Amino acid sequence: MTMRWMAVALWAALAGGGAPKAMDFTGPVERFAPGVVSTSFSEVRLTLSPDGGTAIWFSRNRPGGAGGYDLWMSRRHGDGWSPPVPLPFNTPGRDFDPAFSADGRQLYFCSDRPGGAGGDDLYRVAVEGAAFGAVEWLGPAVNSTGNEFAPMLSPGGDRLLFSSDRAGGAGRQDLYVATRDGAGFAQAGALPGGVNTGADEFDATFLDDGSTIVFSRAADLRRDRVDLYVTGVGPAGYDAGERLADGVNHPRYDSYAPMLDWSQPRRLLFSGQRDETGGTEVLSVVYSLPPAR
Repeated sequence: MTMRWMAVALWAALAGGGAPKAMDFTGPVERFAPGVVSTSFSEVRLTLSPDGGTAIWFSRNRPGGAGGYDLWMSRRHGDGWSPPVPLPFNTPGRDFDPAFSADGRQLYFCSDRPGGAGGDDLYRVAVEGAAFGAVEWLGPAVNSTGNEFAPMLSPGGDRLLFSSDRAGGAGRQDLYVATRDGAGFAQAGALPGGVNTGADEFDATFLDDGSTIVFSRAADLRRDRVDLYVTGVGPAGYDAGERLADGVNHPRYDSYAPMLDWSQPRRLLFSGQRDETGGTEVLSVVYSLPPAR
């Protein structure tokens, strides 16, 4: 059996022979922490700690950080949120796409800081109470000379999902996965199946079942509208996916950067613009999945 088909068999086994991919939404799309997180600035890919007490996201243009792209943090206080502060390990370059692990003990993110393989690379830091550990590069099994975006560890902690425009993919940005290997990860490979196309597939998150994936797609992410899609794994891997309903996606503006809310695992967080005057905000919606077959 080839390595590719071993990977397909593994994913099918994890999904119990075919995970559901249909999603229903059981409430309205809401702005997350308006005036604190959702502002007139560009606020993207918020991740919540498992206890719901810490929100971390990145902004392209919020003033007061170390560079143009910075990671920001706010703490919950009662029914509200503290004023955002930049994280201490931001650099003058690009620091973006944060994601807590399910246990809240690690924060994964992207950066173009010196010392990587080239372009944007994947990193993590240990979360130590209210502090952070040293920044750790995830190594050459995961990173390439291209650009790696949007790391997301599976709920079980055994798989790292991300996107890359490295050579050998189906097109532009494609979805990749690397399995846990001790404290690090084995060599990454393209997500099995037909999910990767000649378009940009990026900014992916596992849902709480550990196999269904919501991701962003655009023919060209720098030129065309970005929409959210959902796909589930079957015997041949992940198919090309289904576009999420209008109301979550917007007929005019981008919807992207989905992230599972670890504190409320049936809530999906994502970013988007909803009117002509607003910036890119963090939005949330409650979802349901059909029972696994």
